[in-house]
Amino acid sequence: MRSSLIGVVFAFATIPVLAQAPEGTPARVRGTVAKLDGQILRVRTQAGQEIPVALAPNFTISGVEKRSLSDIKTGDYIAATSVRGRDGKLRALEVHFLPPGAGEGQFAWDLAPDSLMTNATVAGVAAAPQGQVLRVTYKGQEAEITVPPEVPVVAFVPGDTSLVKAGAAVFIFGQRKPDGSVSTTRATLVL
Repeated sequence: MRSSLIGVVFAFATIPVLAQAPEGTPARVRGTVAKLDGQILRVRTQAGQEIPVALAPNFTISGVEKRSLSDIKTGDYIAATSVRGRDGKLRALEVHFLPPGAGEGQFAWDLAPDSLMTNATVAGVAAAPQGQVLRVTYKGQEAEITVPPEVPVVAFVPGDTSLVKAGAAVFIFGQRKPDGSVSTTRATLVL
């Protein structure tokens, strides 16, 4: 189970983790914990780069637990990372349960080339030969996303610093600082 969840953190890790960007630019860091030194978390990317992440005083930790595609029901609020197939239809790479309303919308994402993140409410679930098709709504719009059976489905759960161990898979969404480091108020680790 852990290996499939680690894929959620590392999927398509060949994408550059941090491109040159001005201070305050949102930054996503995927990798493993190298070490925690006070308020600095050092994250090693799959490319071998070690990125210092400054942890804010109000820093929180979330864990990721496996769920099943069959757990997704009408009314659930989810985040689906997807890419368009040759037929123009969205195909999920991963699906997360989220708190209602978190970042609602559909926008470019960095998990794979031309990937999208859709944070939306599930309006319907239908069986299809290639998995399940989720009909989702967000900001007055609608989309259909095919979720193949092998796609990881996870939920975020509360965590604490006991999860921050060397080698643990981690995902950070933070802000870039002038020295190339990142600052954050939250880290997500695989349980």
